[in-house]
Amino acid sequence: QVQLVASGGGLVQAGGSMRLSCVASGRSFSIHYMGWFRQAPGKEREFVAAITWSGGSTSYADSVKGRFTISGDNAKNTLYLQMNSLKPEDTAVYYCVATRFPLTQIPTMRVSYDTWGQGTQVTVSS
Repeated sequence: QVQLVASGGGLVQAGGSMRLSCVASGRSFSIHYMGWFRQAPGKEREFVAAITWSGGSTSYADSVKGRFTISGDNAKNTLYLQMNSLKPEDTAVYYCVATRFPLTQIPTMRVSYDTWGQGTQVTVSS
């Protein structure tokens, strides 16, 4: 089993920055990919970004490309999401995710991830 604990959310003004963190524990050595999803009020949960845990390859949703950066520190079992130039439409609960499935490419679908963290609220004011 893998457990994920996300932190770093809060309130920020539009144009500002924020960094989310996610610590993995348990059988973290079995993780192949980690990432972030988000869910805004009244909307579907959507893919934000993901990373190959061993190799560092990344994938981003078009809506965050050029503004968000995903990275990982294997030694600390910690995933990060650096969010710059934040917009009010980035307001959502952000979920850290991980998968032990040895997929051939970075997954962007919810069903591909077998472990979810508790979520952290990010609010961007205009």
